[in-house]
Amino acid sequence: MTLENLVKIHQLKKEPADKHEFEGLVKASIDRLKDSQFESLSFASRFDLAYSAAHGLALAALRASGHRSDKRYIVFLCLAHTTNLSKTQIRIFSRCHEKRNLAEYEGHFETDEQILAELITHTKSLLKCVNEIKF
Repeated sequence: MTLENLVKIHQLKKEPADKHEFEGLVKASIDRLKDSQFESLSFASRFDLAYSAAHGLALAALRASGHRSDKRYIVFLCLAHTTNLSKTQIRIFSRCHEKRNLAEYEGHFETDEQILAELITHTKSLLKCVNEIKF
């Protein structure tokens, strides 16, 4: 589904890109990504930080395209149109979104260092893509 199709079905809104907002999202994401790698923090904290970094970067890419969504998962789905990440990389963000929702809304949270490592790795790749966006 294209970004324009998502606009038509009211999953996205068109909204002019804002360089200041973009830069703020990227800066906060970089800080969170860095902090997520401090092994002295609990797994839950590191996961939350890495997930928030990924979401912020995905949102920055979406905002740079002139769109906005109120739904967190849509921001990740749009990565196929806003970056050159692979489907495999995008899937890890979707898996982490599901893991985050289970923890946030159902209190179910399992420590999985492998998924955290993958999340951090793919978030670093996402950061590279976002850093290539020009206004």
